[in-house]
Amino acid sequence: MKKLILISALIISVFSTAQNNPLIESAQFSVLTIGPGTSLNDAFGHSGFRVKTSFSDDVYNYGMFNFNAPNFYLNFAKGQLDYYMGANTFKNFKEVYVWQNRTIKEQVLNLTPAQKNELYTFLIHNLKPENKYYAYDFFFDNCATRIRDVSEKAWHSDLQYTTPQTYKAETFRTLIQNNLKWNSWGSFGIDVALGSVIDTKATPREYMFLPEYVYQFFEETTFKSTGEPLVKESHTIYKKRDQESRSSFFTSPLLVFSILSLIILFITYTDYKKKTRSTVLDLILFTITGLIGVLLCFLWFATDHSATAANYNVLWAFPLSLFCTLQLLKKTPKKWFIGYLKLLVVMLCLLTLHWSIGVQRFAPVLIPLLVALAIRYIYLIWFYAAVKE
Repeated sequence: MKKLILISALIISVFSTAQNNPLIESAQFSVLTIGPGTSLNDAFGHSGFRVKTSFSDDVYNYGMFNFNAPNFYLNFAKGQLDYYMGANTFKNFKEVYVWQNRTIKEQVLNLTPAQKNELYTFLIHNLKPENKYYAYDFFFDNCATRIRDVSEKAWHSDLQYTTPQTYKAETFRTLIQNNLKWNSWGSFGIDVALGSVIDTKATPREYMFLPEYVYQFFEETTFKSTGEPLVKESHTIYKKRDQESRSSFFTSPLLVFSILSLIILFITYTDYKKKTRSTVLDLILFTITGLIGVLLCFLWFATDHSATAANYNVLWAFPLSLFCTLQLLKKTPKKWFIGYLKLLVVMLCLLTLHWSIGVQRFAPVLIPLLVALAIRYIYLIWFYAAVKE
């Protein structure tokens, strides 16, 4: 009985902070959209709710996580990292993103006093320690999708979305890569780590996993019950200053993989002329591609990351290569190893097929390396056949 009384008192106290509160009813509610930053982790922007009264000016956002949490890196790798909702003063919030030179846009919401109370009550309820944590998912549950979902829940699904004229059906991977430079290590890492599941077309609603698309959709959104627009006015609080790009082609993945590929092809040509085989090169290739394959399989099968499933990068980074290195130390390997080399060539052909028909898009900077691997495998098949003769 005492427990029931305490719970009832808690519920009443939460609602009393918002409902029929003149301070909240006169407040200005808005959605803040932060532009991309310079590093991979902030390349896709950020979103938050701003609540401005005559006595306070705060921002509520769902993009917080704790670096000091137990097993942080393990949980991150396994896709089990909890994010949480946080609140900060607008002054501090703005200073951070101005310092990072990231554009800040604001959409002032066109809300009735009742709608303001409903949204504020929801935010305060979410801010409680027992409610603020959630299982982060980059595509389906992040700081941007929470803006959409919270709005829908607070206003009882009263929102009517209109697809912007700028909308163009794209895959999740394309939407990500639109925010990155194609010849960058971040772009390469995403194309290698994320599987074919992100090569499906995103629905208009699913576009809102990125803050910029929340902004674009909210610009066209109305309330079903009244037909009134959701956004009363939009403006830019801070515009990013133009800065010189620090990226260098000399450290880009395309140049690095091109140089590595030329080295592989040169050694293969030298081996061909001398009718020999560079064991060290083959050990390096099989070990590295095998280790990458093991990592991709771990992300595919042993984690909760939804985006790393069905990753056909294993067609070039095959984990079994790691366990075949002993055969490379032998002058005459087992017969099955010759069959394995032929399988590697077949898998590279399958990769090309998957790429061409749109099953999965692979990192374009990998093309020189893939060509070099194919030629090396074909040479090894020829070499071992010649040794037998």
